[in-house]
Amino acid sequence: MNETFDVVVVGAGTAGIPCAVHAADAGARVLLVEKDTRIGGTLHLSGGHMAAGGYRRQRERGIEDSPEAHLADIRRISSGTARDDLVQIVAREAPATLDWLDDHGFAFAPETPRIIYGHEPYETPRTSYGTDEGVSVLDVLRPELERACAEQGLVLWTNAAVTEILTDESGAVVGVDVYREGRDVAVSAAAVVLATGGYGADPDLFAELEGAPLVSAAARTATGDGLHLGMSVGARLQGQGTSLPTFGGLPDPRTPGRANWSDRQRLTSERPPWEIYVDRHGRRWVAEDEGSIDLKERALAEVTDQTFWTVFDDVALSAASGTTQQMVVGKEPDEVRAMMNTRPGLHAADTLEDLADLAGIDAAGLRETVGTYNEAVASGHDPAHGRTFLPAPIAAPPFYAVRNHAITLVTFQGLDVDTSLAVRDESGNPIPGLYAVGEVIGAGATCGNSFCSGMLVTPALTFGRLLGTDLGRAVTPRREP
Repeated sequence: MNETFDVVVVGAGTAGIPCAVHAADAGARVLLVEKDTRIGGTLHLSGGHMAAGGYRRQRERGIEDSPEAHLADIRRISSGTARDDLVQIVAREAPATLDWLDDHGFAFAPETPRIIYGHEPYETPRTSYGTDEGVSVLDVLRPELERACAEQGLVLWTNAAVTEILTDESGAVVGVDVYREGRDVAVSAAAVVLATGGYGADPDLFAELEGAPLVSAAARTATGDGLHLGMSVGARLQGQGTSLPTFGGLPDPRTPGRANWSDRQRLTSERPPWEIYVDRHGRRWVAEDEGSIDLKERALAEVTDQTFWTVFDDVALSAASGTTQQMVVGKEPDEVRAMMNTRPGLHAADTLEDLADLAGIDAAGLRETVGTYNEAVASGHDPAHGRTFLPAPIAAPPFYAVRNHAITLVTFQGLDVDTSLAVRDESGNPIPGLYAVGEVIGAGATCGNSFCSGMLVTPALTFGRLLGTDLGRAVTPRREP
């Protein structure tokens, strides 16, 4: 069975849907292929943060901003490690993307735009998100996709996996093979767009590219398909060395190697910490009250296996009451106590030695570290790490240890593209007919070695819209009589 389209978009998520819709609206015959049974990809998990300088909602709230100021902030936060040629495009075009969402009824959270402090902050309130986080974005994209299917003939295949990129003798991409409804379908196309997301659910590829074990809170469909497909036809990767871990959620009670991002410890940048962080040797490795989450994430990247334990006593847990003071988001002290010794990675014991045995921490190291920390509390001075918030010693049993690991929400390496979003080969030349948008080009392309607010969802939407329009216009003359 053979099919023919002008454009095939692989992946119906944050970048793929707007790319397909805009290509169809510009006149192309478009096939959108999604391996999952539902559309949306990471939007079902994402906070959906977007940022732009000078969009309508900012102006309506009296916030002065501009693409130039946004670009300067991105360069500052990323220390110039992002792809500046791509970031310039995003900063210039992002206001139109946010206004496009607004025009289509996007449900902005009422407190936005605002400055986000979970990572290094912008200097201006420019981050917005929806009342239902990433799903609010999907609530705009879904009806747009349905409209394009009805009015423009866009074809959507779900539960269909692209298994191969087809090329001609010159190496140009001419289509894809799709496994659908129990059979292989050869699809011819002048352009193939990979919008398949990252590799945050592929432990082997993650270990190969990042040299670290994977603990993931990414979408389970993020198995690196686009990278494998691109590399199969000679694509090179970009973003090496830019990966940065995220402070994690609690270990998933059912699936090893995964963490529950919605079931996470509240960052100590959000609340004053009564706990300490120790590695498997029982040693502290950072000032727990350090306000820069960026600095702490970089320190975490150097910890053995990127694994640490939060250690505290019952006095500290009793103090963790109230929304902004909770140690685990959404859980009062008695709820946290109930999880101990029943959930993986959550331990309680009457002595530090027994706690260390349960958690897999070196007992002598933990005992010495707690003793040294308690001396710092008594003196009001922490010579080891310079912590200044020293509210109480860790001395009242039971004692608790909660395992944490650097978790992966997004992945930083991806297919190398030029400013037209054409995928490049190992020599730096565009592979004819092959394009990529979204996380498949790597978070390092638009964030560099940092987490820059809104610079994942915004580029995916923006590049998707721009590329779709360009591809649709390129094929339209061939369709006219």
